[in-house]
Formats: sequence, structure tokens, C-alpha cells
Amino acid sequence: MKPVQDSVATLSRYKTKVLAASTLVCALGIGYVMQYGSGDPAAAGPVGISDIQLTSSGVVPPAPGSFPSSVRTIATQQRVDGADRAPSDPSCAIDMQAAAVAGAMVEIRLSAPCNSGERITLHHQGMTVTEQIQTDGSLSVTIPALSETAVFMAEFAGGTGATAVTNVSSLAFYDRVALQWRGSAGLQLHALEYGSDYFSDGHIWASSSGDMIDAARGEGGFLMRIGQEDAPDSLVAEVYSFPVGAARRAGQIALSVEAEITGTNCGSQVEAQTLQVRDNAGLRIHDLLLALPDCSQVGDFLVLKNIFEDLTIAGR
Repeated sequence: MKPVQDSVATLSRYKTKVLAASTLVCALGIGYVMQYGSGDPAAAGPVGISDIQLTSSGVVPPAPGSFPSSVRTIATQQRVDGADRAPSDPSCAIDMQAAAVAGAMVEIRLSAPCNSGERITLHHQGMTVTEQIQTDGSLSVTIPALSETAVFMAEFAGGTGATAVTNVSSLAFYDRVALQWRGSAGLQLHALEYGSDYFSDGHIWASSSGDMIDAARGEGGFLMRIGQEDAPDSLVAEVYSFPVGAARRAGQIALSVEAEITGTNCGSQVEAQTLQVRDNAGLRIHDLLLALPDCSQVGDFLVLKNIFEDLTIAGR
């Protein structure tokens, strides 16, 4: 996706070419609550967007083999003991380890000597991303935890896989939201901290992702993009985290999803999911279906608000 350039000229273009601003409410329903999530699944039904105007088009069933159904399949996994499934050759044994690190993050280390260069799918509490094993058969990646008892699964193309689990006690100090999609969807997650304007220091997004050191001090949030972006049909996620338990001041954080209209996604329907962990209430997942404008609108943006609940920070 083409990033918005941080300049006065770009800001002017950005403001004039937004197709849908704060008045466009994306109505979402609870598509499902994952195995380790919580909440009332009957609170609302899935609602899709059929155009750039506010609409209620009814239930949106996932297409066969679509992104939502793949997530649900993995959510039924019960293997939380860290056991590996590997080929009979001992030298091909797959080893996967997970360790909690700073910022309520988890470092995943994977060794798969006979799977050099292979694309794999990593699953965690409904978040699903594509990664690629290095030529030496190793993979190291850091993923934001979505549950204190954090279960991870690596799924290989040949049907083998591995799981790992770790405890992330520091997650209780963070509110965390994620947006995930497949392929060149042109989506972006944005956070405006404490009333910040676009492109100011408090505007956290892919091109200005914040700092985990600031988060440790309770001064601001940070965003991570995970997944292999440059591979066809990859699963990618952006995750924003804010240290509500250590925040130095009270205020609001406005969250939004933006979609850039590109030559790749124009005139298409984009499927995505949002995931949100806040107030120690467990994980909530919603489905999103967005019909993008035709290719005459390339270069424009959709700004979708009310996708996430904005964060209210109590401070200390």
C-alpha cells in the first residue's frame, strides 16, 4: 500500500480527498468470540458496508475458504501443551518456543530444519499472520499478546505444525487493538492520542509507530505491523497498544481504520477483522466487509470511525 507522506501538501490532499469522515459509521457485529475471548456473542449481528454510505446490508456470511473461516478453524485447536508434530526423520523435528518480553509482547522462536524458505501461518487468539522461515530453517518474530495465557500455533503447508504457550502477566497493564486482513487491502490502523492532530507527535500509525520506551514510561502507545507484506495473498495485521495501567495523564485516544483506494483494490470488497482487548474484559473480534469505490477514485481514502471503541485513559 502507498503510505501517506508526512507533509503539508499531503495533509491538504488528504483532507480534500477523504471520501467518508466522522459521519461514516461502520456498523459491525460480533462475528464470533474466540476460544479464549469473552463477552456476549448475541449482543449484535454482523453488518456489512455495501457502499461508501452508511448502510445495513444484513448478515455477511464468510465465503468458503475465506479469511474468517480459517480463523475459526484454528480457534478450535485444543493443543496447548507445546507438543510438536514433525516428520518421522528426527533431523526434521520442528521446535517452537514462546517467551514473554517487554511491552506485553511474546518472542516466538521456531526451528524447522527441513522447511527452509517455507511460508507458514502463525495463529494467536484469532490473530493470523503469514511469515517465512529463513534459509537456515529458523524463524524469530515478536508478536503482541492478546491473552495472558498466550497460545501460539505455527501451521505448515504440508499439514505439520507446532504450538507453544507462555504467560504474559503484563498484558493487564495494556489496552490493545488489532486490524487484520489478507493481501493488498490498503488498510491502515490509526490512533490519535490525547486529541492530537494528523501527522503530529501523537498520531500513531504505520509511518509513525510510536516507541515501546515511551509506553513503558506511560507516555504513549505504539503500533506494530506483523506478517510478510511482500508475499502474494499474505495475512497481515497491525496492532496498537497503550499502557492504560501506567498512563501518566487522563484523556481520550481516538481510533480509526482507513482504506486507501489503489489500483490493486479499487472496485473490490475487502474482508478484515478487528480484535480488541481492553479493561481486562477479554478478547472481542468483529468481522468487517467493505465495498471500495471504483478505480476512478484511486488515491482517495475512506476514513472509518466507530470501528473500535475509543480508549478512555484515567491517568494517575
